[in-house]
Amino acid sequence: MKKVVHTNNAPAAIGPYSQAIEANGMLFISGQIPVDPATGIVPEGITAQTEQVMKNISAILLEAGYTFDDVVKTTCLLSDIANFGAMNEVYANYFRVNPPARAAFAVRDLPKGVMVEIETIAVKAK
Repeated sequence: MKKVVHTNNAPAAIGPYSQAIEANGMLFISGQIPVDPATGIVPEGITAQTEQVMKNISAILLEAGYTFDDVVKTTCLLSDIANFGAMNEVYANYFRVNPPARAAFAVRDLPKGVMVEIETIAVKAK
């Protein structure tokens, strides 16, 4: 059985998808972009954008009763691979011990012209 997870502390879905789905002790968070849910503003620069993405992921994790320690896999999409290092510096602050598996790709375009999008999978610790 799947459960839709939604919080007003992360941007609303901009299409026919959910912020996250929980099923069988696993949480699948849709790709998060750096939109501030309170203002709708996208910050400038890869560092600020990555920080906002991680805040959005954090809000969804919290709503579903998970933490960053429960994250087992992420996929990072970058509009320019030259931003990998700066994104990685911010990202590393959220995964200091036992970081999850990860893939990172440069893509042609991202929604709303943002520089970074990150999707996340978490599993409840037993």
